[in-house]
Amino acid sequence: MPLIIAVLLGIVEGLTEFLPVSSTGHLVLVGHWLGLGDDDPATSSFEIVVQLGAILAVVAHYRVLLGQRLRGLFTGDAASRRLLVALVVAFAPTAVVGLLLRKTIKAHLFGTLPVAAALVVGGVVMIVVERVRARRHLTGEDGLEHVTPGRALAIGLGQCLSMWPGASRSMCTIVAGQLTGLSTGTAAEFSFLLALPTLGAATLYEGFKARHVLASNGGLVSLGVGMVVSFFVAWAVIATFLRYLRTRGLEPFGWYRVVLGVLVLWILER
Repeated sequence: MPLIIAVLLGIVEGLTEFLPVSSTGHLVLVGHWLGLGDDDPATSSFEIVVQLGAILAVVAHYRVLLGQRLRGLFTGDAASRRLLVALVVAFAPTAVVGLLLRKTIKAHLFGTLPVAAALVVGGVVMIVVERVRARRHLTGEDGLEHVTPGRALAIGLGQCLSMWPGASRSMCTIVAGQLTGLSTGTAAEFSFLLALPTLGAATLYEGFKARHVLASNGGLVSLGVGMVVSFFVAWAVIATFLRYLRTRGLEPFGWYRVVLGVLVLWILER
């Protein structure tokens, strides 16, 4: 993969990983328009493993919180234990479903048509949820201490839907969090933290399975460049997106998804 394409894909990954617009969907669309091929195993593996840059951005942004919670686990801090339990409970459904359906998903859903359909469906869901919450004046409970095991399980089940490329892991987990009674900001923060085990496991698994393909013809250099770019872009996006969510909702992202999905479907029909 030429370095310029690796840089471009790294930017796309960093910009979209934590926004509710689907990073995988955007990578598939951009890769298709660049002529990389929907069924190229090296490209699809690159699109998954490059997420490591975004994962490290979460660690960098939440380094203080993660440090406090990690120390708290050794000192018997209740808040640290509750957060760990919530993350484990939320991660478990995705781990099981991912192992069972990984091959099927890669074989049938990594294409422009499935991505476009998922963008539209997810966009409509976001618009409806945001309007219902606004009409009922629902703001939700604020603070990670409100993420109970029951709410974490619901968020984890929602995250399973994000394995359909184009659905968006961020969208599925944030909306699921909203529906359980969490504030949008808290749902987003838990979504970002849940990315650590979820994306981390997917990246390590895919990286190991595709290590020979990724390492061929200097592929590791392109992968490294893509990761570095996605790290810095994602770090900036996390901070900006959280500030945005404190005062505004997700509806604009829903309309963006609908417009993009319809545009892709229109282009495919021509």
